[in-house]
Formats: sequence, C-alpha cells, structure tokens
Amino acid sequence: MSTNVGAIRLAMAQLLAWRSVASRPVRALLLCGGFGVGVGVMIVLLAVGEAMVRQAAQERLVGGGTITVLPEGIDIEVLTTGGLGGLFFSVPNARFVHRQVLNAPRLSDVVTVAAPQLEGKLLYVTTADGVEHPVRASGEIPSATRTLGALPTVASGAWDDDDGDRRWMTPTPAELRHDIDHFHLPTPGMANRNSWGEWHYFNVISPDANRWAFVSFIVGGDVTGDQWGGQVLVTLHERGRAPRRFSRTIPKERVRFSTRDANLTIGNDSVRVLPDGRYAVRADVREEGTGTPLTLDLVLSPAPRVDFPGATLVSGDFTSGYAVPALRADATGSLCVARVCEQFDGAQAYHDHNWGGWRGVTWEWGSARAGAYTLLYGRVSPEDSTSATGNATAGANAPLFVYVTDAQGFLALFRPRVIRYNDARAVQTANGVLKVPATAELFDVRGTDTLRLTLTVDDAVATDTRIGLVERGDSESARALQKPWFVQMAGEARLEGRVRGRVLSGRGRGFFETYR
Repeated sequence: MSTNVGAIRLAMAQLLAWRSVASRPVRALLLCGGFGVGVGVMIVLLAVGEAMVRQAAQERLVGGGTITVLPEGIDIEVLTTGGLGGLFFSVPNARFVHRQVLNAPRLSDVVTVAAPQLEGKLLYVTTADGVEHPVRASGEIPSATRTLGALPTVASGAWDDDDGDRRWMTPTPAELRHDIDHFHLPTPGMANRNSWGEWHYFNVISPDANRWAFVSFIVGGDVTGDQWGGQVLVTLHERGRAPRRFSRTIPKERVRFSTRDANLTIGNDSVRVLPDGRYAVRADVREEGTGTPLTLDLVLSPAPRVDFPGATLVSGDFTSGYAVPALRADATGSLCVARVCEQFDGAQAYHDHNWGGWRGVTWEWGSARAGAYTLLYGRVSPEDSTSATGNATAGANAPLFVYVTDAQGFLALFRPRVIRYNDARAVQTANGVLKVPATAELFDVRGTDTLRLTLTVDDAVATDTRIGLVERGDSESARALQKPWFVQMAGEARLEGRVRGRVLSGRGRGFFETYR
C-alpha cells in the first residue's frame, strides 16, 4: 500500500512540474539557466581553491614569471610532490646560463627579466647556545625578483641587493676574470696528490700567421704540502721548423697563487688581471740547452662575452677542471729573443686555465677563429678510459663538445660522437717517424641545427710523454701508456652549418691537440 502511495506522489509531482514549465516556459528556462551557472561557478571556485591550497603546501614551487628554468631531466610532477627535495638539485653553471643565455643581448627582444632563485634549501644553523637547528632557506637577487613581480611583502627592514648580488648579476670585467680564472686546491682525499697541476695558458699568433708562441705559467705538485713549485714555459713555433723551449723553474717559496683571484707570481714572472679586465703577462726565461734569453711583455684584451665557464669533472680519484676566460682576445706588446724583438698590435690571442690530476690523462682539444665565429672543442679521457681500438674511437665514452660563439656571446653547443682524423701527416721523432693528423672532421645534427667543422693541419709537433716518467724511475707507468705521444698542431678551421635558421660559415687559424 505504501509503495503505491509513493509512486502516486512522484507522478503527481512530475505532472505539476511539467504543467508549470508548459504554462510559463520563459520563467522556467531562466530559473534552470541561473541554477546551472551557479553550480558551475561553485565547481570552478572549489577547484581553484583546492589547487591554491595544494600549491601553498608545496614549498618547492617558485612563483612569478612565465617560464621556469630547471635542470635537464627533472620530472615536473615529481618536482611538485617534493619527491626530489632531498637531492638539492640546481641548474649547473647558473650564472653562465643567466649571463650568456637568458640575459644575453641575443634574447633581449623576448626576455624582459631573468631572476635566479633558490627555494627550500636545507641548512643548519648553530645558535649561541651551541644547538644546531635544521632550517629551510630561500635565496634570490632582490632587484631581479622585484622586477619579475614575485618579491614578497617585506614586513620590516629592507630587502635590496648587496655587493655579492651585484657581482653575481653584473660583475665588472676584472671581477668576472677573477671568478672564472682563480686557482684551486686538490680535492680532499685525492690520491696521487703529487700529480696535481694547474696553469695559465696563453697563445699568440704573428700577423703573418707563420710564427706563434705558447706561454704557460704552471703550478705543479701537492700544493697543500711541501713538494711543489712553479714553472714558466714559453715554446716558440715557426712553420716548418722545430720548436724552441724557454723555461724557468721556481721553488714554492717564490710562488704566489690564490683561490680567490687569478693573479699568479712565479719568481719575477707574473700574470695580472688589470682593473679593466685585461691580462698583463710578463716573463723572463732562458732557452733550454743554450741559455738564450727571452723576455715577454704582453697585454691581452678579451672580447666581451666570448668566454667558456669553468667546469670541474670528478670521477672517483680523477679530477679535471677547465675554463676559458679569453676564448677570443687580442694581444699587444713584445716578445724578444736575444734582444731581437717582435712587436704585436692587436694580434690573435687566446687564454685558458686548467687544473686537476693529470697522471695518464689524455684529451682532444682545439680552439680557432672562423670569421665572425670563435669555437672550442674538446673532451678529457681519464687514465682508465683510454682505448687502443683506433683513433676514431679512442676515449669514445668521454663526452665531446663543440662550443660556438659570436660577437653576442654563446651561440650553440654541439655534441659530435667522434673526431674523424686522417693520419696522413708524418713528423720526425727521436724514435722514428710518427703518423699524425693531416685533417680532421667533426659533424653533428641537433634538431634543425647542423655543424660541420673541418680542420686542415699545416704544422705539427709530437712530444713523448714517457720521458718524465722514465726520469723519475716510473718505467712501469711509461710502458702502460697506450698513447704516449702528445701532438700539438696548427692549421685552418672551416666552419659550416646552420643555427636557428641562420647559416654558419667562416674560416680562420687555430690550434689543436690530440694523442697518438
């Protein structure tokens, strides 16, 4: 009985509702539409509110701006859930990315401001009572974050840039050189600390490109102990002739270097960064074997923005660091041998900085101008990664790169798999004739960008790296070297390709190194 009554009531309600709609259809339509809009707005508000609550609880999210730059390979979903918080990831070479990519003149038409930020980093603070407290800290450049529109409200005090912020964002040329070019110490716990070496390297080419000089200011040995010292080495090359070596060795008591600046003094010889960012290089050395004096007094002027940031590779007990503060530079001054001087005025020059443990290490390296472009390529292979399977695959597991710049700074980075050498050139050594490269080619395609770099060698010198080992009685290591010959080459580089739809084309002089 109750079931029938319920069914009758439902039927009557449906009938009344239908007749109400039929008698006044416009009013019914407006009521239904308003109810639907209200429900929709409520759903949207609830969804937005839930998203805001969830994001507010995620301290690793950074706000303000339209693009967030993160390390390659970071999963955004994992990031927002905090799963990677314990890894303390950061953008490698963030200062370089900011200065040479995001804030570079090349992107000034699309990037208004780039603001570096650190969020939720775990730090430990020790209070006056000796208690250590874990805290989460954030960091930013106040002026950049303010321009970005993401600066939080300051309840009291001031939140403005200090000198460290200014130096990070807009260093003077001298500050930039010191930051890139300062010296280092061996990594803690490193074995074979006596193999540690660090040096300033310069090269300069005569106007007719027939003569060039390699200049090295070297600090070698365990600089944290007593067994170390300094050496100044100048090697003069003339096309078609044997090189001449001039050097001086100085004990550690007369060597000054710093982990805070790029200045280096070895005896009376020195490398100095001038207030305007240029390098003053002075040396007084003598030829090995003859004692002929050589004096060098040069000032190198690096091209603005054309540099390569410092990077250190660490793998087990292997450490190798490399930076190029002056990838493209001009040199002015004099180089005198036995009072016969050659003057330089805006001559092509280059400067880099190397550090690490170098026992058994080999590398591929080259730097050249190619018209309006300046390029750098290379890779480093630790002792246990060398291969005797042929020069196309030697050290193939080590990463290889080609770094291309123009007047606006960094332009592109390519990653060729191999350097294809043609060992059709012969050089005479004390052990006989050694085959060395006559040409080399690097090729890569990255999306729509392409690169073909062709090297033509017109001068080469091979140095036996086993000599020093034998002199120290380490004949077993000397026999174990799979590639004992260090080959230094000079020649022409030809650049072809396309970057961002623009044709790359240029050629010019350069220097290249490999092992055989």
